[in-house]
Amino acid sequence: MSFIPWICEVGVLMSSRRAHVAMIGIPAVSHVLPSLEVVRELVARGHRVTYANDRAAAELVASTGAELVPYVSTLPVADHDWPEDPIAAMGVFLDDAIGMLPQLRAFYEEDPADVYLYDIGAYAARALAESQGRPVVQLSPAIVAWDGYAEEVGAQVRSLPGADAYLAKFAGWLAECGASTTDVAAFSNHPARAVALVPSAMQPSLDRVDAGAVTFVGPCLGDRSDQGGWERPAGAEKVLLVSLGSAYTRQPEFYRRCLAAFGDLPGWYVVLQVGKHTDPAELGVIPANVEVRSWVPQLAILEQADAFVTHAGMGGSAEGLFTGTPMIAVPQAVDQFMNADRLVELGVARRIDTEDATAELLRSTLLDLTADPVVSRRAAELRAQVRAEGGARRAVEVIESVLPPVG
Repeated sequence: MSFIPWICEVGVLMSSRRAHVAMIGIPAVSHVLPSLEVVRELVARGHRVTYANDRAAAELVASTGAELVPYVSTLPVADHDWPEDPIAAMGVFLDDAIGMLPQLRAFYEEDPADVYLYDIGAYAARALAESQGRPVVQLSPAIVAWDGYAEEVGAQVRSLPGADAYLAKFAGWLAECGASTTDVAAFSNHPARAVALVPSAMQPSLDRVDAGAVTFVGPCLGDRSDQGGWERPAGAEKVLLVSLGSAYTRQPEFYRRCLAAFGDLPGWYVVLQVGKHTDPAELGVIPANVEVRSWVPQLAILEQADAFVTHAGMGGSAEGLFTGTPMIAVPQAVDQFMNADRLVELGVARRIDTEDATAELLRSTLLDLTADPVVSRRAAELRAQVRAEGGARRAVEVIESVLPPVG
């Protein structure tokens, strides 16, 4: 690689070339968070980084030192009112991309980036980069497609009602937007270069993923001291975190079952995150060993926790593996069912579907999970494996490797 780093006088790792790197994201928190440490590392190496996103993500972007390039997103991230129909949900992302592209061009035609990075939901970024003939790297906060994906997964999507109209609309947009890749499946599922910000252990059919195109770097977590800390209470023999993430938190009945399952459980201290859409008053009497919060510094708690009840979103799954925390997966939507099954296959989790999650089953599963020496051993093995994948520094090495030569 021609971009040999050097150490500046204050000891910060710097790139030998200062490039303009553009990150194009979407305002969903679960998609923004995985990219932040990569952007922060790029800034630390001396690159100029612009981050295009809706103003709803402005505070998160500002924390990295990148320059916000604002656009108006039509994604329903404020109220999480996503369509239940999968084709309709895909259409929401396509419509957002169609509206995003002219907004991106208004900035980047006058100030093009040397390389474009983009979230999997930001289709417009790839179209922009291809129209300018610039390198483009996908930052994936989820699993990636593999050889055979079109037959095994794509065929199921194409069979759904409304799929033909959606694909025709996508193809029509690609034909007129300046993208050089005009096949919908190739454009949306097979980037020429991708950095997967997830543990390789979570990837189905890993042996069929193109290693020349995709690099797995694991979760890029970094320093989260700005989110606040958490201290294990004195006398707490074991700690349990219960969190359904940021998007699927309207679950008061499930939380009441958790209180019945884990409240006053001898030796256990419970942190229950209920999100901003559930009023703790709906939960009734809160047992003395439970703290209920609308938001928590999840990683700080997981570093000290003995178990984790999670919706099995990729972010939570990756953090559970990174900290070596045994998990009870209670999937809610989209890829979480696949993630939950994968965690079970890896030997670090038990899956309970929401409708089956009685207080009795939750309690017995927790006790069985945390008493199983095989789970403990596998969690430790995977913790070491995930931490060895390189994180943000490895991601930036890949990004710098595709920068065009100087002059």
